[in-house]
Amino acid sequence: MVQGHSDESTTMTGAESLIRSLEEAGVDTVFGIPGGAILPAYDPMFDSEKIRHILVRHEQGAGHAAEGYALATGRVGVCMATSGPGATNLVTPIADAHMDSIPMVAVTGQVASAAIGTDAFQEADIRGITMPITKHNYLVTDPAEIPRTIAEAFHIASTGRPGPVLVDVAKDAMQAQTEFVWPTSLDLPGYHPTTKPHAKQIREAARLVVGARRPVLYVGGGVLRARAWTELRQLAELAGLPVVTTLTARGAFPDSHPLHLGMPGMHGTVSAVTALQKSDLIVALGARFDDRVTGKLSSFAPGATIVHADIDPAEISKNRTADVPIVGDCKEVIAELTAAVQAEHAAGRHGDYAGWWSQLNQWRERYPLGYTTSDGGELAPQYVIERIGKIAGPDALYVAGVGQHQMWASQFVSYEKPGTWLNSGGLGTMGFAVPAAMGAQVGKPDSTVWAIDGDGCFQMTNQELATCAIEGIPIKVAVINNASLGMVRQWQTLFYNQRYSNTDLHSQRIPDFAKLAEAYGCVGLRCDKADDVDATIEKAMAVDDQPVVVDFGVHRDAMVWPMVAAGTSNDEIQIAKGMAPDWDRSDE
Repeated sequence: MVQGHSDESTTMTGAESLIRSLEEAGVDTVFGIPGGAILPAYDPMFDSEKIRHILVRHEQGAGHAAEGYALATGRVGVCMATSGPGATNLVTPIADAHMDSIPMVAVTGQVASAAIGTDAFQEADIRGITMPITKHNYLVTDPAEIPRTIAEAFHIASTGRPGPVLVDVAKDAMQAQTEFVWPTSLDLPGYHPTTKPHAKQIREAARLVVGARRPVLYVGGGVLRARAWTELRQLAELAGLPVVTTLTARGAFPDSHPLHLGMPGMHGTVSAVTALQKSDLIVALGARFDDRVTGKLSSFAPGATIVHADIDPAEISKNRTADVPIVGDCKEVIAELTAAVQAEHAAGRHGDYAGWWSQLNQWRERYPLGYTTSDGGELAPQYVIERIGKIAGPDALYVAGVGQHQMWASQFVSYEKPGTWLNSGGLGTMGFAVPAAMGAQVGKPDSTVWAIDGDGCFQMTNQELATCAIEGIPIKVAVINNASLGMVRQWQTLFYNQRYSNTDLHSQRIPDFAKLAEAYGCVGLRCDKADDVDATIEKAMAVDDQPVVVDFGVHRDAMVWPMVAAGTSNDEIQIAKGMAPDWDRSDE
């Protein structure tokens, strides 16, 4: 959003205008690496009293750190890189932010405008490359356009459905003299996100809610982006509706709440997955019917009427046709739906869900999340993650990489508060955890931040530990070390006859993560026994002035359960290898 205003013009270079514009947009932190084309911007940033620049070790780290900052604070994250390879190294985090609707502005340098299109040194058409994965992007060759472009970029990134915006600035535009004028208003024809829902659709949704016998609130990450968790709780409690929260919505509704059934999807709880399958009404709020939630789409929730609310009209009926489509901001949608349900109640119309809750409670009681320990006494990864959650508590922030450890972290840490679970959902980016935790810690310096990472993920971005050590960013990293690419190994066990092609990361601990941590200026710890887990976590918790890495050596063949195999129906959920729930014992 445009935060400052200026009717006065001041002469300065384009680079000075760029830094001044970032300051006017309210930026306090930039993650980046300088290079030739962006170098002009780094000179005036050296003098900025408002912007802290954090020098990362890889541009991918800058992008994920900006994401972590945005997820932890709700503000726009900012990363910066030079042209060519610097910019292309941002592609993965930009795509990640696009998939998970994270507000981010990426500023890149570009070769001089006269050289654009000539295959100049370190030239890449980053605008063309990122066109499909940005909400909008710009190439600026006129220095006078810099303030307006930056103002628009922050407005677009943070409003409507949030997302990444790229601003590519030609080097000569930064070197030229210009008049700085910060815009007092923005004119963006064609960009008018619908925030207020249609009243008729809301009334119809409320009528369906009180008329349903087996309703479910299917809550997606859009509820967190809209900061609508208070409204969600009011609606659920008013109507007595069961709630499921997707991987990107964990924390939007307290795990301990009696109305909460857990997470749906490929590795969701039996009660959450089955509630959606057997429902007669699904009210989807800021969710997109992702394939990981629906399983085989044609078999998903066959008896359910669909109310689908989302701020992005392109998501409505994209995968599952909506019977009641509602375009609007989740905060406004849920508040108005609550009022409409209250009106139904006042007219004497209440939902009768007693039989449904009896069934749901049977499933919840019979099929709780759990795990088995190995016969050989090796450390159970689920136990490690469960203890981190218990000892660090509900106020800590938990940041995961991608794979088995991510699923266990989503299952065995209790999320009671919004903004405490950060992970890569849609893109599934390995290497997300360490830099995202770094960004989250910068955004929330007084919070405890745990990165729960796998040994595969950790080796993709652990160089940012150097950044954390030098910058005084005291993240804590739990490496769930099973000497494998664990999730791929699990699939090879289940679907490829235990042919472990290229998933062995070496059981001799190469590298030694505790020693590596110390080489990076961090505290390095190691734990291989269940009896030592609590003491090791508490030792890590006691360090608050430098990063800590704990190498947890865990059982190699622990698996994530429940599981719906890719491409199969949610009806085929397994609670362990070859074991399906015993539906014959349920009163369906």
